[in-house]
Amino acid sequence: MIRPDHAGEAEDAASTTSIKAPSGDKSHSRRSFDNWKRKPLTQEASTKMNQILAACGKAGRDLSSLVALATTPGGLVDDEVRRIAWPVLLGFEPGVPGDIEAERRTAWRRLPRHKDEDQVELDVNRSFIYYPKGMYHRAIEQLSAVIIEVLREHPMLCYFQGFHDIAQVILLVLGADQAAEGVSHLSLLRIRDFMLPSMAPSLAHLHLLPAILSAADPQLCKHLSQTQPFFALAATLTLYAHEIQEYSDIARLLDFLLAHGAAVSVYFFAVIVLSRRDELFDIPADEPEMLHSVLSKLPKPLDLEALISKTVALVTQHPPEHLPYGAWAKISPYSVLKTTIGPIRRQTLRDGEQVFANQVMQLRRAELRQQAMNTIWEYRRPAGSVGLAIFVALLSFWLRREGLGISVFGQKQI
Repeated sequence: MIRPDHAGEAEDAASTTSIKAPSGDKSHSRRSFDNWKRKPLTQEASTKMNQILAACGKAGRDLSSLVALATTPGGLVDDEVRRIAWPVLLGFEPGVPGDIEAERRTAWRRLPRHKDEDQVELDVNRSFIYYPKGMYHRAIEQLSAVIIEVLREHPMLCYFQGFHDIAQVILLVLGADQAAEGVSHLSLLRIRDFMLPSMAPSLAHLHLLPAILSAADPQLCKHLSQTQPFFALAATLTLYAHEIQEYSDIARLLDFLLAHGAAVSVYFFAVIVLSRRDELFDIPADEPEMLHSVLSKLPKPLDLEALISKTVALVTQHPPEHLPYGAWAKISPYSVLKTTIGPIRRQTLRDGEQVFANQVMQLRRAELRQQAMNTIWEYRRPAGSVGLAIFVALLSFWLRREGLGISVFGQKQI
């Protein structure tokens, strides 16, 4: 959702860009930002923009510097710089204009419909509610096209309500030409857990929250122990795009989130909870509904720079692998919580699709194991021991035949 006072920025982002990433052998660092949008820049802003471009240069790309610059106050500064930096953070190179690219950009229209397209249309029609009326219909059409293109080209993805909020920001920043590529990389490599045919991987993100709070503030964690962490679902599921209405704020926050692993989004929410400590202790612990209601709404205004700084400190003090309750060990190795640690920008869309398939297989295994255990429990009486042995053998054979490669007790079959 976009506030009216940022309409100009949104209109620029949804249309063509006035500053484009150099192609060929030219480095991004060759373009200077001493004078930006015909307005003189401060020396500090000019220096930072040129540092960002240098970090994005093909000849000497410096991801560590880009991550640091995206994390420091002000982030990536401006949408025109983001159009160069976000593709680097998301792991793709902008397409080359021409007949071949134009053909590729429209080929998706000939692909079969995705099962979730009706829901997409309903949600997209509720987008841009603060957007200027003069641009509304064009923006709706562009957003719908971007989302449907991504879903048709990657039909295994399951759309979720709120996805359009994230895609909207990507569209506004990258423009219509790059948005689909950006949303595809985001979907398969960064928010893949939220686009699986089960909510279980999404809930795994939420279950990190109590562990983070326990490590940082055991007393507050105990106070909230009767409240399930579902209050963080809407914010973390949409990378806060559904909750933050100021365009400049959500763009700034995404600078930070895209520069770091997926777990940082959960840490960010933990910092918000920690910042409300006094307010939360004013609510009795035996009123979980009230606590849930308060925690499910982000405080306004958000001091983003302070929250980002505290998030970096919290991750440093309590890294995921050291969280209590064995929380990190319980996370699937295929989850984006783990696959976004390290060289994510060297992962391809094909890599994302393969990991997606692995996650689906893992979910099927877990579901079948649970069904098997429930059945075994029903036949737990001694008189049924022979029938149970036959049942287990048959079920194990069926699992292997289906390519799941496990026994009902979770052991790998050779």
